[in-house]
Amino acid sequence: MSTFEEIKEERIKKASILKKKGINPYPVSSHHKDFGVAKITAGFAKLSKKKEPLFIVGRVMAMRSHGGSVFFDINDGSASIQAYIKKDEVGEGQFSLFFATLDVGDFIEVSGHLFLTKKKEKTIKVSEWKMLAKSLRPLPEKWHGLQDIEERFRKRYLDILMNDEVRQRFLLRSKIISEIRKFLNGQEFLEVETPILQTLAGGALAEPFKTHHNALDVDLYLRVAPELYLKKLLVGSFTKVYEMGRNFRNEGIDATHNPEFTMLELYEAYRDSNYLKGFTEKFLKNLVKSIFSKNEVKCGGNKISFSKKFVEISYFDAFKRFILMSDVESATKDDFALKAKQLGVKVEDFESKEKIMDNIFKKIRPKIIQPTFITDYPTEFSPLAKRKEDNYKLIDRFQLIINGMEIVNGFSELNDPFDQRERFKEQDKARARGEKDVSPSDEDYLEAMEYGMPPAAGLGMGIDRLIMLFADVPNIKEVILFPTLRPER
Repeated sequence: MSTFEEIKEERIKKASILKKKGINPYPVSSHHKDFGVAKITAGFAKLSKKKEPLFIVGRVMAMRSHGGSVFFDINDGSASIQAYIKKDEVGEGQFSLFFATLDVGDFIEVSGHLFLTKKKEKTIKVSEWKMLAKSLRPLPEKWHGLQDIEERFRKRYLDILMNDEVRQRFLLRSKIISEIRKFLNGQEFLEVETPILQTLAGGALAEPFKTHHNALDVDLYLRVAPELYLKKLLVGSFTKVYEMGRNFRNEGIDATHNPEFTMLELYEAYRDSNYLKGFTEKFLKNLVKSIFSKNEVKCGGNKISFSKKFVEISYFDAFKRFILMSDVESATKDDFALKAKQLGVKVEDFESKEKIMDNIFKKIRPKIIQPTFITDYPTEFSPLAKRKEDNYKLIDRFQLIINGMEIVNGFSELNDPFDQRERFKEQDKARARGEKDVSPSDEDYLEAMEYGMPPAAGLGMGIDRLIMLFADVPNIKEVILFPTLRPER
């Protein structure tokens, strides 16, 4: 068996043969293309009657030689079609050059007429051909040589090229994002863009990536969330805004976390979290129906129903129901630390009671399969959420869990500058204790709030996790085109 280097060297020689004959293996001239292959196969009966030759461009994906003829498959990204070149049709010189220089993986242009083979295969009989781009590396053959999972992620272009299931997954991703925009625009939300480089990384409980701007001589952070900038737009009189874009969090990598990820955040003035729960339910049910033309999706062997009203359970009741922990409301930090250790959850000395609770809740989430709103979180869980009027120790917040994943986080937005300042102070104390993933005090945001912020509700939706759910894959890397990986050594 030839080694990779031998194969590459052989292909370089083939490129040299073309050059010696005055043929550029990477021509700059324009290329003929009458129709995409998908349109040709769909309209084959009509197009096969054309007297003029058709031009097709694409990548050669397979070749089968039969003496004085060669069958080969061309894929232009829309579909594949079989091509047939025969020595008697194109002449000795063109056929010999084709046979001597063409490999699977090359991009070519062919012209000819359509016909059906005896086996009723749609085919183009080649009368002329032209090299468009000579490939130097062999494509993986049915994944032989590219079976390592990380190698698939590193060489996603090959993953998409050779695996139609992967290709369809990313087409689905694009369709989902388009449908999200279509729905929100139809609801009269305004799409905006806010800074990715920020002087303070606020708006979420996450450790940021830090960089330095030389011209201004200031440290900047890649945003962990666009929240504070979006809420400044509420101050500025925009009442319905959203942004869908990249966030960056310097955290661990696992099945549902990638340091660079896509997030949707939206805010609507004069609304509360109760309204937003109904909006979220309507939004997702509409999305599932428009994508799948039905009211359920299959994920991880589970059927997720979007036909029924979403379940609702309080945060404390989730502890009682799923890990049989009673008296949650009155439990101390030591009580939660003990329960954490019983569940195999690591506890650090500097961690607050709420941090330990949050880590325990990660053991509860996988038990929640059907769409479920978790409500009534302790105040300490978000410095940006409004307190409930009937219980000052709780915030008017919800999370939507589906198939064990947090998909949506939403709440009534805190617009009280006095309370906001005190809550920021508590976050600063937590940071001083060693918690790196807390929101820092932001005087600029407080100043904006002091001009007057309308009552509002907002949510964040993890787009990658939503696509994991819809595409039925267990790892976030499967839905990100180029996920973050350790560099190859």
